[in-house]
Amino acid sequence: MQLLDGKKLAAEMKLEIASEVAQFKAEGGKNPHLATILVGHDGASETYVSGKIKACAEVGIKSTLVRFEDNIVEKDLMEKIRELNNDADIDGLIVQLPLPVHISEQNITEAIDIRKDVDGFHPMNIGRMVIGMPSYISATPAGILEIIKRYNISTSGKTCVVVGRSNIVGKPISILLSRKGYPGDATVVVCHSKTQNLKDVTIQADILIAALGQPEFIKADMVKEGAVVIDVGITRIRSELTKSGWKLLGDVKFDEVAPKCSYITPVPGGVGLLTVIALLKNTVLSAKRIIYP
Repeated sequence: MQLLDGKKLAAEMKLEIASEVAQFKAEGGKNPHLATILVGHDGASETYVSGKIKACAEVGIKSTLVRFEDNIVEKDLMEKIRELNNDADIDGLIVQLPLPVHISEQNITEAIDIRKDVDGFHPMNIGRMVIGMPSYISATPAGILEIIKRYNISTSGKTCVVVGRSNIVGKPISILLSRKGYPGDATVVVCHSKTQNLKDVTIQADILIAALGQPEFIKADMVKEGAVVIDVGITRIRSELTKSGWKLLGDVKFDEVAPKCSYITPVPGGVGLLTVIALLKNTVLSAKRIIYP
């Protein structure tokens, strides 16, 4: 069993991005600029956003944080998005999810200029991805692809089972791995809460991607000997064994499953660290006008 080390890959990729940004600026390019809108004070969102700001600083990307209280009305939030859409200095614009219940996430997502949609959530970016046009790929699927590529994991002709069908992870990664070329050409099966005899499906997987958000759901008897297991899930549970009082668990029961695998991602330290990296890469692509000239 070999660990798919997201921490190691993230460190390597930060150095690559920092070098690319420095070269771009030395050649007369602008400083890539990422703007983040944060509504309210959700603890997890605060952590995610602070991580993104820190990562931007580490690679030389300018970052701007715009904060609103959770009682902001949708109309005012939309107006701020329009303002940032029209700001020529801003290359990437993200609105941290989740949003308060009185604000439509779909309306907000569609309001972001597709040229600045570095989260890759806009329906037009998703549609372009589906038909193989240049697009921003959302962060978690992009992180999974980086892991596969950098560890030279074979995908052509392999059976890939994705457990979970969310718009953010399950659906896009299933499409990406079924596309022509590497990493792709896999035979992809998508499972979900209505799938019958789930174990009979997952046990066939050469590559198993768990993205359902249920801690330690995938057990050893659901995994084929020698499979590649990529755990996207991350759930915070209370623990008396840690200083913080919390412990992070993935969707895979790691200690039980790992001995059967050829490769496996840990949680934490796996896919999650690469989601921020993918966001940085998309911001640089935007500054360089590569996806949308």
